Amino acid sequence: MLLNRHHQNNQQPVESTKTNQLNFNYHIKYWMFLGLCTSLLLHGLISFRHHNLLGYILGIQPATASSTPTLNTIPSKYINNAPVPDWESITFKSFVFSSPGSVELPNVEFPGYKSIRSWQAGQSLDEVMELGDFENVFNLENFSLQTISQLSGISLANTKLSDFDTIKWQTVPELTKAIPNLVNEYVENVPPIQDLIKKILGVTNINGQTIGEIINNLPQIKDIELGEINLSDYNLTSIPGIEKTALKQFSNWQNTSISKIPGLNQVTFTNFPNAPVPQGSIVGKLDLPLKEVESNRQRSISGSDQVGFNIPCTNNCAHIELSGVSGITGSQWMSGKFQQVKGSFGILGNLNGGKEPTGRHPFGKGFKQAVWDINEGDGTASTAIFFRICRRGGWFDLGCSPYFIGPFPFFIYQEKSPIFLGTPLTIP
Repeated sequence: MLLNRHHQNNQQPVESTKTNQLNFNYHIKYWMFLGLCTSLLLHGLISFRHHNLLGYILGIQPATASSTPTLNTIPSKYINNAPVPDWESITFKSFVFSSPGSVELPNVEFPGYKSIRSWQAGQSLDEVMELGDFENVFNLENFSLQTISQLSGISLANTKLSDFDTIKWQTVPELTKAIPNLVNEYVENVPPIQDLIKKILGVTNINGQTIGEIINNLPQIKDIELGEINLSDYNLTSIPGIEKTALKQFSNWQNTSISKIPGLNQVTFTNFPNAPVPQGSIVGKLDLPLKEVESNRQRSISGSDQVGFNIPCTNNCAHIELSGVSGITGSQWMSGKFQQVKGSFGILGNLNGGKEPTGRHPFGKGFKQAVWDINEGDGTASTAIFFRICRRGGWFDLGCSPYFIGPFPFFIYQEKSPIFLGTPLTIP
């Protein structure tokens, strides 16, 4: 009995030690597991790009937040730390198509009018856009060839008459309307007109007559365009006064491609008669770039000049969320890659189904800026610009197409970087 009791007493300390060891191991594993979970939770909250909840609470910002916004191909300067185009370094040739495309315009009978606009990858904007597309916007029609040559540095003395496309569809009477002093010039002193009369009308006995007299004596000349002869045989200045005449004085000047006006594609935007400028000075910050899984966004500051700039989004609402003063925080600039809105007016308003990417006009009506690609992973959003086709002058007003010629890469913004918004700016 005593032996048995002694044996039991010896067992109790051993069993107690084992129990304590098990409890200790359990607690160690428990705290290790809890620590791992806490670490993963903290890492997830800090990395969670949709809202960066813990980052906001603790004041932790992503590593890219302080980076300077980058620009694809457009030279820039800054307004309130936000990048804006440096128009002193930008020409029409700065904008290059990355993919081919075409559009068919209404088929109307205007001299020089082209019913098909097409482009290939690698072509620059000046080969597609025409002078009339920017009527009453950049006012390029107020330029003379002489002014363009001074701004671009080209020599008109070495320029062929054929290089000035507008001249191809001018008749002699139309030329005298554009250049009034031409009526007093003797026909033999203006070789292109002299040869036109001789080769096309077959009239040779014209020396000693002024161009004004020729127009009165040969009424059929009103139906003959200068393009019926080979204009590459003549220098531009072979028509007296042509270089000093405003482009808008020529008949159907609107239909001239920018690249077919000597030197115009080398003039920087800052030298345009009505240069693009930042609209206002409002700057916000890109708070969050959010992909198209977002829906039902009501605080939009994007749209079009036809329907306003507060167009909400129901589905596929990729956008950038903004922050800033005066109620900007929480507002949304929708991606034009996913949301199309009504734009345009007139007959040309039917092009592209009357739709254009949603966006804004921070730098005027010459083009439209749209948020484009969203990358939540690195916290960036790219933007693109689009141009439109207009035809306001001539016999009747065709209006303007939607802004859909593009996209041309523009600024790329990163989280917390400034973004110029322009006016008007109303926030729902």
